[in-house]
Amino acid sequence: MIILLLICSPFLLKAQQQIGKVFPQWQQGYLDLHHINTGRGECLFAIFPDGTTMLVDAGETGTDQRNFRPNASQSAGQWIARYIKQMMKPLQRDKIDQVLLTHFHDDHMGNVELSDRKSAHEEFILTGITEVGELIPFDRLVDRAWPDYSWPTPLSEDKTIGNYLKFVEKLRAKQVPIEKFMVGSEKQFKLYYNSDNYPSFKVRNIAANGIVWTGVEQVHRNYFPPIEYLNENDYPEENAISTVFKISYGKFDYFNGADLVSKEKPGHWKQIELPVGLVTGPVEVCEVNHHGKDAMSKEFVSALSPRVFLIQGFALSHPDAVALENMLSQKVYPGERDVFCSNLFDANRKVLGSELVDQIKSTQGHMVVRVHPGGEKYQVIILDDSNENYTIKSIHGPYESK
Repeated sequence: MIILLLICSPFLLKAQQQIGKVFPQWQQGYLDLHHINTGRGECLFAIFPDGTTMLVDAGETGTDQRNFRPNASQSAGQWIARYIKQMMKPLQRDKIDQVLLTHFHDDHMGNVELSDRKSAHEEFILTGITEVGELIPFDRLVDRAWPDYSWPTPLSEDKTIGNYLKFVEKLRAKQVPIEKFMVGSEKQFKLYYNSDNYPSFKVRNIAANGIVWTGVEQVHRNYFPPIEYLNENDYPEENAISTVFKISYGKFDYFNGADLVSKEKPGHWKQIELPVGLVTGPVEVCEVNHHGKDAMSKEFVSALSPRVFLIQGFALSHPDAVALENMLSQKVYPGERDVFCSNLFDANRKVLGSELVDQIKSTQGHMVVRVHPGGEKYQVIILDDSNENYTIKSIHGPYESK
């Protein structure tokens, strides 16, 4: 009976996936990557094949309520927590196993200026990631700077980052492990519950703080000069020092570069996007760098050559025309590719023009990548973000992993 259920479950799940129907719950062996759209920042929630969970960022930025999803009645952190609790129901657990904050910008972590809510004992303001952590316990937290938060400048001087550090201290008081992102490691983010059944699954840490994995074991290279050799005006900005990782499951590869940018020419020490792309190599799915703004150079796009691009957009500049053209261009790399965007403003449609916009497969909704057991195939499923019914708007694929 157990063997029969294992054989039949993929077919049952496929039968449940229909446009207009509720998104079917995660099942053992699947990898689900939820790009949660609140219209206020970036957020990824993943359920690994054995049921291990991972949260990457939980942003809260902006004051324009016209595109808040589902609406402006609750904060981004509250909506994110509600979404996660719904998707975690089959796991029967009330905690997130591992959390990564890619870098210290409000669209990835929250903004104290946009909130007057405080934690239960009023130690810190609830916004973005601190609010999600108040509503759902974190089992482990990783960021790019632990433990001193002083590079390239003292980070605690910023109110929002200072608030986050109070949240970190609260977690430490509860004996929650806090770690620095380890470039080159494939063991920092792992399967908690049944790793032996999924030997082809891993999360590889590729870059952070100007340090990039070389592709050999855990060897890495620092592309940035020592900070004491730089003028303060030339210090690297937060976007360029984002944490970068790749999730692999069999033949399937997913890239997440947070807010890497490509403002500088190839060869400039700040141009981290290109060496990151070269060491990452081809992937199936690329979560687009910096929301498709000042990023996604031709060289980087060519290096990854993804079948699917996912843009977590929430501003008028997401994406810009140059980045979108690079993603869609057959001259950059040949072959089919599908581009999806969580939000696309009407004004940006006019700026980009119908020729580019009409090539985007979806321009509104939660973007879910569902990878089938073993990683041979995957789908992109767009969920309605105007309510909490989690109904399917469109289904794309299945795509075959290469």
